Amino acid sequence: MTSTATYDRTKLGGTFAFPGASRTVHRMGYGAMQLAGPGVFGPPRDPDAAAAVLREAIAAGVNHIDTSDFYGPHVTNQIIKKALHPYPNGLVIVTKVGARRGNDKSWIHDVTRKNLIDSVHDNLRNLGLEVLDVVNLRVGGVEKPSEGSIAEPLAVLVELKRQGLIRHIGLSNVTPTQLAEAESLTKIACVQNLYNVAHRDDDAFIDDLARQGIAYVPFFPLGGFNPLQSAALDAVAASLGTTPMQVALAWLLQRSSNILLIPGTSSVQHLRENLAAAELTLPAEMLARLDAIALESEGARKRNERVDNYENESSADW
Repeated sequence: MTSTATYDRTKLGGTFAFPGASRTVHRMGYGAMQLAGPGVFGPPRDPDAAAAVLREAIAAGVNHIDTSDFYGPHVTNQIIKKALHPYPNGLVIVTKVGARRGNDKSWIHDVTRKNLIDSVHDNLRNLGLEVLDVVNLRVGGVEKPSEGSIAEPLAVLVELKRQGLIRHIGLSNVTPTQLAEAESLTKIACVQNLYNVAHRDDDAFIDDLARQGIAYVPFFPLGGFNPLQSAALDAVAASLGTTPMQVALAWLLQRSSNILLIPGTSSVQHLRENLAAAELTLPAEMLARLDAIALESEGARKRNERVDNYENESSADW
C-alpha cells in the first residue's frame, strides 16, 4: 500500500488522508499542550491569549489539533471548546489517553481500564463532542518506547470504538512490534513518537508506515539536541535567513510525506513562524548538512558506548 498523502507546499505542507477514513488534514497542524499553565498544569496566565492562538491557527487553515485532557488537566480542552466550539467543518481533533496528573503536577502513566474509559469521557465532555476523531493510546517510557504487549489497554479503546465514542485509534511511544500487535486488533491511523533531525531511531519505522499509509507524528522537533547539534542547526538557519525551529520543521516535512507536524506554542507570533516553515524548501546541500547532524550524533553515541563498556569491564571483579 502506498501513502495516501498528497503534497502541496503552498498550503501548510500539503495534505494527508488518514487510512480508512474520510478525514483529510493539512500536514502542518497545531499542538495545544502549551496552552495550559506552567508545567502544563493549571490555567494559563492569559486565557484570552490562548484562545487567540487557536483562532489564528484555524484562520490560517490548520485543521489538525493535537491535545489531551491530561493537559491542565482539563484546562487545554476547555480552552479549545471555548475558543472554537461549534467547530468548523473539517477540523480533526486528535487526543491521547494513558496518563493522568498528580496533585504535585507529576505525570502518572496509567493504562488501567478505568482510567482509559474515564479519560475518553473526560475528553468528550471537555471538548463538547459526542465522538472523538482520533484517540492515541500513550504507552512506553517518558521519551522512548519500551517493548511489551499493549493488547490489554488497546482492547479497551477498541471497545469504546465499537460503542461509537471513538472513530479512529492511534498509538504514541510504540515500537514496530507493538504496532504489529495493535493492527491484529484494530486499524491504526497514526503513530506519535520522538523524532527529529538529530534523533532518528525511527527512520526505518517511518518508511514502513509510509508504505502502509499510516501517519507519523513526531514530538519534540527540537528536543534533546546537544550544543554541537544546536550549533549546526543554527548555522543552517542563519545561512537561510530563518529560525532553527523553522528549519527543523521544514526538514521533517521534506523527510516523508506521511509526517504530520503539531508544533505547539502559546504565542500568535511563534505560531505564524511555525506555519511559515511549510513554505520553506531546503536545498539538497542543506539537507546533507542536516543529515550529518544525525550521523555525527550516532558516531558520538557509539564512541560513548565503547568507552562505557571499557570502563565497566575495567572495573569488574575478576
